[in-house]
Amino acid sequence: MSFTGEQYPGVQAPTPESDGFRLNHTMLRIKDPQQALAFYTRVFGMRVLRRLDFEEMQFSLYFLARPEVGEAVPEETGERTVWTFSQRGVLELTHNWGTESQEGRIYHDGNAEPQGFGHICFSVPDLEAAETWFDANDVEFVKRSDQGKMRNVVFVKDVDGYWIEVVQADRLSALGD
Repeated sequence: MSFTGEQYPGVQAPTPESDGFRLNHTMLRIKDPQQALAFYTRVFGMRVLRRLDFEEMQFSLYFLARPEVGEAVPEETGERTVWTFSQRGVLELTHNWGTESQEGRIYHDGNAEPQGFGHICFSVPDLEAAETWFDANDVEFVKRSDQGKMRNVVFVKDVDGYWIEVVQADRLSALGD
């Protein structure tokens, strides 16, 4: 028997109409694409899969991911756009033109009041090595792995102040109830 998901009040069985649905991406608004792209490509090793500009509405979308080693990413832009929108684990960075000249952080990170959006998460093969890498790249920590009640979980901030959880999956088997 295949796994059908944990069951709680409100959980309903998927219907045939939702077959093939998958979460493709999550979006964060960014102030300065040069800074945000430098952060996500250097610190987290992501690659820009596709940039889409919308001149009339004055914004650009940058789609980033970590393709697997040897994974074939289409070169032709139309094919790559279709491929990008069929993936899992894509990060969309949205730049509203002109925000880069505004002072200070301009977007709510979701963790201050009123709370809402919380964070995105990356898993890494070695949590201590990741913390060392973050220190070497002057990444701002919210919480290190040896702090707080949840050990083996790191929280850092990106250049726009969004929280990023960082975990080593094989350390989490006993997490929660």
